[in-house]
Formats: sequence, structure tokens, C-alpha cells
Amino acid sequence: MSTPALIALDWGTTSLRAYLLGDDGRALNTRTSSAGIMKLPEGGFDQAFEETCGAWLDANARGKAPLPVVAAGMVGSAQGWVEAPYVETPAGADALVAGIVTVKTARGVTVNVVPGVLERGTLPNVMRGEETQIFGALVASDPSLDAESGALIGLPGTHAKWAFVRDGRIERFYTFMTGETFGVLRDHTILGRTMHPSATHDESAFVRGVDTARDAGHPGMLATIFSTRTLGLTGQLSAEQQADYLSGLLIGHELRGLNEVLARENAALAGKTLALIGNDALCDRYRAALARFGCDDAQTVAHATEHGLYRIAAQAGLVSAPARAA
Repeated sequence: MSTPALIALDWGTTSLRAYLLGDDGRALNTRTSSAGIMKLPEGGFDQAFEETCGAWLDANARGKAPLPVVAAGMVGSAQGWVEAPYVETPAGADALVAGIVTVKTARGVTVNVVPGVLERGTLPNVMRGEETQIFGALVASDPSLDAESGALIGLPGTHAKWAFVRDGRIERFYTFMTGETFGVLRDHTILGRTMHPSATHDESAFVRGVDTARDAGHPGMLATIFSTRTLGLTGQLSAEQQADYLSGLLIGHELRGLNEVLARENAALAGKTLALIGNDALCDRYRAALARFGCDDAQTVAHATEHGLYRIAAQAGLVSAPARAA
């Protein structure tokens, strides 16, 4: 039987996910709280931590040293519990460990906060939390993903990330505000006026949107998103189909942009093996969209967050054994 070895926190802007991990790196228990860094209770970070993890610490006290705690995400931002400055690309797990910053809780427990990653340049890029998931994916996935030829790992979401990883280090990455843009266009523009919510996903409308974006004859996202409305006005999309069409259109433009990045390296999405990290339903959408670009081998990595937090804790000497893939 696995015994408790680590409390691992994925602490973002709007939520806190806590994992009680065993000495084999697997989750023995999980807790989810709405106490993200922008939605904290009156007692702040300490109260949120105590309400979420206090019972685990109490149950495992009994004369022993407190369980080690590692945290990643916006908890290490300038608005977080303590700021963990970004480490710069190319960044491996060793750089993250070297950049850990600690903070003491009210009960005296040390929380080890993992830094984010910064890519400098004309258009700088940052991530907090995704870097931990990426290193977790490398633990949990097919070893071929981390071969010398490099891995491509996608993290769909509000701000979708695509990271190029080679020899265990994040070399560079791109951020696409796809999810947030969808929400804004649906809820705060004229496009949403003709949409009706639907409980089911319309695959044909979604694929139509992806294909519209993929078509090199179209001049770009700003010139195509209005078609969500005009296709409805001309009877080619029903009110229930329009949201899925817009989703496909935006994801299609994201993948088209990624494909253009790869083309500069004489590569393409077609035939490429890559990994996806995120919500299963959203990853399924991305898998369907990737297939329209000729990429039929996109695997979804489960438990990337837990694996990544455990790997970093192990490398930092907080736990004695590396995580094993579940």
C-alpha cells in the first residue's frame, strides 16, 4: 500500500486543486476549492490552504515531520502567496527546482512554490503551471516524446499553449488566446445574438469552422469570424450550430498558425506525434481539429499535473522516489 508522501497544489487564478500523493506518485486523495488567488477567503492564502489541506496534515502528524508541500501556478505570481521569479528558456526541471521559493504557513509548514517560465524576445511569452504539467507529461508519456528530435506538447484552454521540448527542456512556446477569445465573441459581440445554447456538440459545424480557417485562401481570423453570423443569416448554420462553428474556426486558426511555425522548420502538423494536456472534452475537440490538418496521432496525457509536481518534488529532495506513470 502506498503511504502519503506529498501534498501537491495546482493553485490558479480561480481555483485550487490539491492532491495527496503517495510514495509512488499516485493520488491518494484530491480536493478542489474555488479559492483561487483572486477569490481567496477573508483569511487569505493561509485560510484557503488550511481549509483544503489541514485535515491531511493532521492525519499524518502523529509525531512525524509534516508532509512536504509543493505548489505551482499563479500562487507564485506577483499577486500570489509569494513571488517565484520566472526562469528563462531553455528551462528543464532542474531550473525549476533551483528557482523554488518558500513560504511558511500559519501552522509552520513550508510551501515550496515552483517558478513559471519566461521566453524573452521581441514578443515575450510566459507560463505558470503549464511548465509543471509539461514535465509531468514527459514522465507519464511514451519516451519517444522526449527524444532528441524534440516533442510538441499542446495545452488547450483559455490561453492555449504549445511548447517545443527537447532533451527534457522547454525550448520555446507559443500562447494562443483561443478560449478567452471564444468567450468574449460569444458573450460580448453581435455574434452571440443569433446563437442558441445547445447541450450537444455539433461535429459537422465544428469541422466546417476548422476547415474554413485551414483554407489558405482566407485572409485570417478577423476576416472570417463574421461568417459565424452571415452563415446563420443565410440559413447555412442553425442558431444551435453557430457556437460550435465559431469554436472550430478559432481552433482552426490556432492550428493554422502553429502549422506556419512548423513550416519555417520544414515540418508540419501532418503525420506529427504530439501530446495534449487538459480537459478530455476539449482535447477531443483539438484531436478532431488536428485530424483536419493531417495529424492523427495526438495522445492525451492523464494526470500530468500530479506527475509534474511529484517529479519536481523528487528532484528537489522533498520525496525519495520519482513518480511512476499511472
